[in-house]
Amino acid sequence: MAEGGGDPGRTPPARPLDSTDRAILRILRTDGRASIRAVAERVHVSRANAYARINRLVEDGVIRGFSARVNHERAGQAASAYITLKIVQNSWRTVREQLQALPGATHIALVSGDFDVLLLVHTPDNQALRELVLTRIQAIPEVLSTRTLLVFEETDLGPRPDRPAELA
Repeated sequence: MAEGGGDPGRTPPARPLDSTDRAILRILRTDGRASIRAVAERVHVSRANAYARINRLVEDGVIRGFSARVNHERAGQAASAYITLKIVQNSWRTVREQLQALPGATHIALVSGDFDVLLLVHTPDNQALRELVLTRIQAIPEVLSTRTLLVFEETDLGPRPDRPAELA
C-alpha cells in the first residue's frame, strides 16, 4: 500500500475478478501444482500474462497460499473432531491466537448461533484428542465451555472439474 494510503491495518478493497482470473482460480484449486505454462494454455493467455495474474491474485490476498489436501488418517491423525466453544464476549482475537497454536488445529471459525467458535482438529488418537480438549482448550481462560463432535467419516468436497459453476 502506498504511503499515506489510509489505515495500514485495513485491507484494500478487492479488485473485481474477470473470467480469466476465475478460470485460473478453478485450475489452481483443482491442481495447485499446475505449471504456469499449463495454466496459460488452458486459459488461452501468454505465460507472462498468466504469471502476472497469479502474482496479482496472491498479492491481493485472493490466493492465500498453496497446499496439499491431506488424508489425515493415512498421515497418522486417525482421530478428527469438530469442537464448539463458547467464549467470553470480545475475546475472539485472543482465543483465536491460542487455538492457532494447538497441535492438529486445521480450521477455526467465528460463527453465530448456540456457540461462538467452531474448531476442526486432527489428532493421532482419541487419547491425544482428550488431552487436547481437557488440558489445552479448556485451560484457556476465555473459553467458557466446549462440546466435542467426533468425526466418524469424512468426504473431501474439494474443487472438481465437474463443478463448472464454482467461482463463476
